[in-house]
Amino acid sequence: MAHYAELDNQNKVTRVVVVANDVITDGGGVEQEQLGVDFLTGLYGGEDYKQASYNENFRKNFPTRGYVYDSTRDAFISLQPYPSWTLNEDTCRYEAPVAHPNDDKIYIWNELITNWTEIG
Repeated sequence: MAHYAELDNQNKVTRVVVVANDVITDGGGVEQEQLGVDFLTGLYGGEDYKQASYNENFRKNFPTRGYVYDSTRDAFISLQPYPSWTLNEDTCRYEAPVAHPNDDKIYIWNELITNWTEIG
């Protein structure tokens, strides 16, 4: 099964839909993204679609509703969770300025002190 992200006019993911592999496979047995785009455009209308990889083999991250497709990076990127977090250009994921503690305790991010706070 192939997954496609439906994008609005600001490249925000509005939903992810599944397309059967036989729909996106050409006569030579090669998967073609455009075949899925054409199928979905015919089925749902003129929205924009980008193929996504459930295993994150391409376009960096598997999108969910609210992610944004960045055409320059050819990647799906989540919204920035906190102002202090920065985008890792290699993974296209946001990272805290302080590494998450590596122990058996439970932490949440505390933006006021820009550090992890133990909660359990």
